[in-house]
Amino acid sequence: MSFGGPAAQIALMHRTFVEEKKWIDEARYLHALNYCMLLPGPEAQQLATYVGWLLHGVKGGIVAGALFVLPGAIVVFALSWLYAAHGEAPLVESAFYGVRAAVLAFVIEALNRIARRALKRRSDFLIAIAAFVALTLFSLPFPLIILAAALVGVFHAKDVGLGASKTPRPLFAKTLATAVVWAGIWATPVIAAFAVLGQDHVVTRVGVFFSKLALVTFGGAYALLAWLREQAVETEGWLSAAQMIDGLGLAETTPGPLVLVNQFVGFMAGYQTEGGGFFVATLAALMASWCTFAPSFLWIFAGAPYAERLRADPRATGALSAITAAVLGVIASLAFWFAVHVLFRETATAILPWGADLTIPDMTSFDPVATLIAAAAGVALIRYHANAILVVAGALIAGIAISAF
Repeated sequence: MSFGGPAAQIALMHRTFVEEKKWIDEARYLHALNYCMLLPGPEAQQLATYVGWLLHGVKGGIVAGALFVLPGAIVVFALSWLYAAHGEAPLVESAFYGVRAAVLAFVIEALNRIARRALKRRSDFLIAIAAFVALTLFSLPFPLIILAAALVGVFHAKDVGLGASKTPRPLFAKTLATAVVWAGIWATPVIAAFAVLGQDHVVTRVGVFFSKLALVTFGGAYALLAWLREQAVETEGWLSAAQMIDGLGLAETTPGPLVLVNQFVGFMAGYQTEGGGFFVATLAALMASWCTFAPSFLWIFAGAPYAERLRADPRATGALSAITAAVLGVIASLAFWFAVHVLFRETATAILPWGADLTIPDMTSFDPVATLIAAAAGVALIRYHANAILVVAGALIAGIAISAF
């Protein structure tokens, strides 16, 4: 039932937990949501984990967090297998021609939605523009952009807050023990892959990369896609730009967190590497999923009490506000990259005077049909708030129909 990305999933959990089941009240639900918005990673899965922990302790948190992910992970794995086996078939190629155009519309819709929430002050506009320029024109690392935004937010924070926190100060020894246990659980598969397969094996590299990604994914799935795209497509060469966009299209139309696109990337990395295949792809997909979602249990069980206390600190509030503005610039950079690859059949790489690379379109290869599909999908999403599955289905059918003529 959890289609439509984190916003729809959070709304569905509110209806189920608060209104229908009455497991927790409104204030407790918002309290839990505030925890999760302060942490890196998939906020909807973290919210499910937190509520499970609230109701039944650590066991409840583990069950809730795992089952929130598992159904969608199974579906994405099956679709990844089918895509790898039949992705070059003419009918599948035609279908994904339309889906890629719809994915561009999803990214623009997310950009529009976050802009309404994030751009409250002139400084927010400046931070967003700076983040876009830093990522697009200077190819600065995503974590560095987030760190810089946080520092700007801390230094410009106003001396206002939510008052003294009513949350008891957490016991450091207990927190440390919890953190060590869950960090060990998170790291065990990566260490095992390193010991058995070696540091250069694709499964090990996937584990290390997605572990790094888990530390900086503030701002939700679309924010992490910018760094994921840069590293997986351009640096590692695990998959092509078109395959990356196809993977996001699959994740948009399956239940579960949108960041299950990470599993698709891991699968394709294992499948397409030299000496790879379905077995290596399966290991890489499992590793990508583990390193995406296992950290959430660490953040919730060990970090949430501290995150709640920080809500009363205006410096933390300022940092988070600045990060949100920077995330907007990051998503704008992602939208630019998607637009270049979706709306134009040919691209080139320009070397800028300061040494950075910039992907630019060949203007003679402009694709009016893809542009029309993307525009129609954008109107459906932004103007009429159409269901994501219906939008993707319509784009898929349009792609097949156009190829028939």
